[in-house]
Amino acid sequence: MGFYVGDVLGIADWFVVTSGANGRQVKAIVDNIEEWLFVHHGLRPIRVEGLDSLSWVLMDYGAIIVHVFDHQTRSYYELERLWKDVPRLVR
Repeated sequence: MGFYVGDVLGIADWFVVTSGANGRQVKAIVDNIEEWLFVHHGLRPIRVEGLDSLSWVLMDYGAIIVHVFDHQTRSYYELERLWKDVPRLVR
């Protein structure tokens, strides 16, 4: 799910939030996002945090911040709740 946060947050235009069932799936999602954005758009992340625990990985692409959670951590932090008033892109 994508959230357009550009009008309310100065650090990025989009937050993308997704999750996997476990650390292995989180890592696979992160790897897939990184590969897809590079192959299709020539983008590499500025920084990636959370690869040591794989419960919440943050991928910083400048205007786009990608959050990849395991299901338990995603339900705990409920980032979607924080951005309920901004436009969403759901695919």
